[in-house]
Amino acid sequence: MATILFIKTSSLGDVIHHMPAIAEARRHRPDARFVWVVEEAFAPLVRLHPAVDATLPVASRRWRHALLQAATWREVRAFVHALRAQAYDEVVDTQGLLRTAIISRLARGHRHGYDAASIREPLAAGFYDVRHSVGRTLHAIERNRTLTGRALGYAPQGDVDFGLERAKLAGPADALYAILLHATARPEKQWPEERWIALGRALAARGTNVLLPCGTEAERGRSERIAAAVSKARVPERQPLDQVARLIAGARFVVGVDTGLLHLAAALRVPLVGVFVGSEPGLTGPMGQGPIAIVGRKGATPTSDEVLGALDQLMVDAR
Repeated sequence: MATILFIKTSSLGDVIHHMPAIAEARRHRPDARFVWVVEEAFAPLVRLHPAVDATLPVASRRWRHALLQAATWREVRAFVHALRAQAYDEVVDTQGLLRTAIISRLARGHRHGYDAASIREPLAAGFYDVRHSVGRTLHAIERNRTLTGRALGYAPQGDVDFGLERAKLAGPADALYAILLHATARPEKQWPEERWIALGRALAARGTNVLLPCGTEAERGRSERIAAAVSKARVPERQPLDQVARLIAGARFVVGVDTGLLHLAAALRVPLVGVFVGSEPGLTGPMGQGPIAIVGRKGATPTSDEVLGALDQLMVDAR
């Protein structure tokens, strides 16, 4: 049995964008064993994917803040030991960063990655045995599918399939609610708080319960301010990503900025409206087989009425 190592460590959106490549690879290599190196916070989500046989969690985000601690280097050695405990037939690094290229070099196997003209950090290309040319103007999902296909010897084709099943993750059908995803690590992607409040009030007037998930303390403060101004809104407790996936799977619809959880909603085919403010949807926008509407673009902030109008049309089309 062939064993294939995939390296896509972060961020959340990048991890989700790699899932169609994994699902497609499984169709072409049904008997192979797939192992995925991923940042520890995202490992619970990756373990939900039916094509993934094993995960190798890495804690590079946490380690870089504690480089002088002995415990950090014990964890690093343990990770390297686990990584090198077996040989891989192919190693595929779709991240294209220097740190992930180093992981690929530490692994025992035939290493594939982007060439210097295709990669985000050109120095990383020197760590691979085989370097593939992949257009940088392609959507992130297509870049992952293309590199994976070339590494494993097939041509990607067909619709985007993330490999996740909403019905298996969703809770009770009578727990109807919407999710508003305001949180993003990049300030230029944020939609103004007052517009979230206006949208939330419009939804509450229609009898819609609203959930406002958050990850960091700053995000919780924002969620609580919005919830305090909107009836029928609440802030759920922070949960691991597998539980967040179940929460999103059960939603009637999602409205969110360009953030990882929006891409998770697309992966689960939950009807969604993407609110774009500081990024271009053509490169990183949500893709999937469920109902999707995009409002705004880089440098063009939509109003709450525009978002509500897009949502109304989306729900009509989804019937």
